[in-house]
Amino acid sequence: MEKSLTSEEQSQLLKISRDSITETVTGRPARSKFSANGNLLLKRGCFVTLHLHGRLRGCIGTFSAEKPLHAAVREMAAAAATQDPRFYPVSIDEIDQIKLEISVLSPLKKIGSIEEIQVGVHGLYIEKNLFHGVLLPQVAVEQGWDRTTFLNQTCIKAGLDKDAWQSEADIYIFSAQVFGEH
Repeated sequence: MEKSLTSEEQSQLLKISRDSITETVTGRPARSKFSANGNLLLKRGCFVTLHLHGRLRGCIGTFSAEKPLHAAVREMAAAAATQDPRFYPVSIDEIDQIKLEISVLSPLKKIGSIEEIQVGVHGLYIEKNLFHGVLLPQVAVEQGWDRTTFLNQTCIKAGLDKDAWQSEADIYIFSAQVFGEH
């Protein structure tokens, strides 16, 4: 991870996410305003993950670093609530029950050997032909996976055979600063 976010910046991003979800789902603008400064102006990739009663309820992100972090988080929060194809859009009744988690990403690094992958430190992005899939660093830890299982599961998420990483796949690692509501 390059520059770590302060606890105040983390709180601001969580508030931005919550406001974005509320605005998107209800159609009403949030009342709070904030001024972006410091690390919130850095151009970084991010993922916003939603949990409802301890279960995944949506997760959308981007590796693109074309926007300031605060704007990317706002956009990904709205998308996680309404555009994750695995779930129905979040309802008004669910908004207050959802817990947010944000992962601020380092740039992708292509690896030459799977020995470079550190479970619990790195997330994986695998690309082969027209298929690609990503799993965040915390997923392997939460599931108790070893390196091989992590690679297999990332391939499955990409729509590939589980062992597709073993031949002619591009494997990238990244780290993330992960924080959320508890």
